[in-house]
Parts: sequence; C-alpha cells; structure tokens
Amino acid sequence: MSTYIFSSESVGEGHPDKVADTISDAILDACLVQDPKSRVACETFVKSNIVVVGGEITTKAKFNYEQVIRDAVRSIGYVNGDDVFHADTLFINNYLTGQSPDIAQGVDAKKAKGKKHAEQGAGDQGIMFGYACNETPELMPAPVMYAHRLGRELTRIRKAGKLAKWLRPDAKSQVSVEYVDGKPTRIVNVVISTQHAAGVEHATIEKFCIEQVIKKVLPKNMLTKDTEYLINPTGNFVIGGPQGDSGLTGRKIIVDTYGGMGRHGGGAFSGKDPSKVDRSAAYMGRWVAKNIVAAGLAARCEIQFAYAIGHPLPVSVHIDTFGTGTKPDADILAAVLKVFSFKPADIVKQLDLLRPIYSKSTNYGHFGKDDADLTWERTDKAEALKKAVR
Repeated sequence: MSTYIFSSESVGEGHPDKVADTISDAILDACLVQDPKSRVACETFVKSNIVVVGGEITTKAKFNYEQVIRDAVRSIGYVNGDDVFHADTLFINNYLTGQSPDIAQGVDAKKAKGKKHAEQGAGDQGIMFGYACNETPELMPAPVMYAHRLGRELTRIRKAGKLAKWLRPDAKSQVSVEYVDGKPTRIVNVVISTQHAAGVEHATIEKFCIEQVIKKVLPKNMLTKDTEYLINPTGNFVIGGPQGDSGLTGRKIIVDTYGGMGRHGGGAFSGKDPSKVDRSAAYMGRWVAKNIVAAGLAARCEIQFAYAIGHPLPVSVHIDTFGTGTKPDADILAAVLKVFSFKPADIVKQLDLLRPIYSKSTNYGHFGKDDADLTWERTDKAEALKKAVR
C-alpha cells in the first residue's frame, strides 16, 4: 500500500490578504453592475489603518470608490471598538488609472495595427490549470475542502454574534489528511488559529474550536482518537488583520484553488474582469475538469492550457488523468475539444462571466461552492463528453 499525508490550508475573510482580495472584487463588481464591459485590474494593499488601491480600470460606471471599500471592510466585520483597521476610520489612497491602449487593442474584438485578426484575444500570456477529483461531493480535494469548512463555520458563528462574541475576523485553518492507495482515509491533525478579544482564556478558545467547529463540520468517520488538534498554537492572537500584518491582492492563490493538490499557473484572480485569462481561463479549466470527473471518465483530472496575449486560441491544451481515466487521455482531450471552446470570448459567453458575481468567489475558495451564479461549478457537459468520447 502507498501511504502519505497531504495538508491544505484556508484563511478567513479577515486575513489581511483576503481583506485585500475582498476589496478588489467589490470594486470589480461595482463596475460590472453598471458596465458589463468594464476592464478592471484592481490591486489592493492594506496595513494598519490604511488601504491603497491601484491598477487599471476602464469603465463607464460611476460610483463612490471610497464607499465601496468601506462597505467591503464592514461586511468582513472590522467594526469593533478596538479595531485599528476599522471600516469607518480607514485612510484610503486611490491610484487607479485607465487600461493601456496597447493592451486594450489586443483584447478588443476589432482589427488594429499589427494585430492579425479581429477577434477578442487573451488579455495576457500565461498558463492556466483546472483540476477535479472524486474525493468529496464537490469533486474537490478533501484537505482544502475540509479547511474551507472550518473557516466558513468560524465566520458564520462570529457574524451570528451569539455563541462566541470574543471571535474576531482574522483566522486560518489547516487540515492534514492521510491517503492510502490514493484515497483519503483519516484526518491526522487540524490546525485553527483564530483572532480573539483580549482576556479570553486559551482553554475556552480550544474547547470551542474543537467541540463547536471541528466536530460539527468535519466528517465524523475521518476524525479518530489519534487526530491531533492544534488551536491557537502561539497561545495568544489578539492583534490580527491588517494591524498585525500587511495584506496584498492575489497572495492566497493556493487557498483560492486546490490547496496545492492541483497545480496553479501563477496568475491571481481577485480584482480582474473576465477578459483576463488568469481568472476566466482558470474557471474554464475547473469547469472542464469537473465535467470529466462527473462523466465518470476519470477519478482525477488536471487540464492545462496556455495563451499568447492578443491571440484568441490557446497555444496548447493538455490533459492528465493520472492513470485513473476510463479512456486514454488523448481520447478524452479530443472529446473536450469537441465540446468546449477555449477562445477568451467564448469562455466569457459559455460561463456568462460579465455579471457582478465575483464577491461570491473571493473567500473560502473559488471552486467547490454550491452557487448557481458560479457557473464553472456546473456539470452540464458530462453527458456531451460521454457521447463525444464514444
């Protein structure tokens, strides 16, 4: 038997990097509400009581950027009297400018000087990956889904404001799973670090996290008498969020995707409109991989494809089922190319991406969520793939 342990982490909405992601996606959605053709590349930096936004935005939308930022921070929960980073008292610096016309002409669906076609091209060069497996109902790797469950439950309890009023927004979780012959069999250890109000006993936090969070949301058959629980291992976590550490958009790309189980092309998601293939093509990859697994063509599947800036067709497409395919990988790839189109304009159309849906994707992973707005989670092409591969 082959045995190994694999670990994945998640972070809460109040983690500094996720605060930055949340602000960037809130600005993106505010643009798309009024102008679906907005071009947005919004980066955010947070530290202490300061928010800095920068990047390139070309849009017809008119709104109060400062208000959007404050509302995003308020939705996270930085509204406590002892918060240095507080929604109502932030200092905001806005360095957003228009998109470069050189980039725009490559992306726009029209002929331009030096451009060889009139189709919408990729917004940048790059490689993208999609991944799916049959370890969980969401067709996601177990470690990262379990870690997300913990973070989501901590946030639910905190925002309900009844069970543990001492909870604060910043938090991290991590789950280590033992695999035997490629299948998850037990949870080896669970780590939770949660920010809390001053004066709370560590024993109180530890008991709460084990009894009210871990044992409530993780599969009972995966927890054993040997499972180790590491709760706030430093002993104290009062100073957190942007007060304790700086945050940047796009610094949690492994949390956003597959917890390290599937590869990542390197491009971040938040704050980018769907003309940026870093985001839209990664969503496309997830849709394709998930449908392959849902069709029963593989237990695990990873797809990679790559683009050149301004060019409408991917320069390569590759599929790997890691020996779990019920058909040869080459046959599955041929079926995928029949069923799906990888042109950037077609990706946007197939997944209906010109909508203000991106704030729903920001926290607890962009994949594995049960939400009709997140169209890349559909398995509506499974039957077409079965037919095409036959």
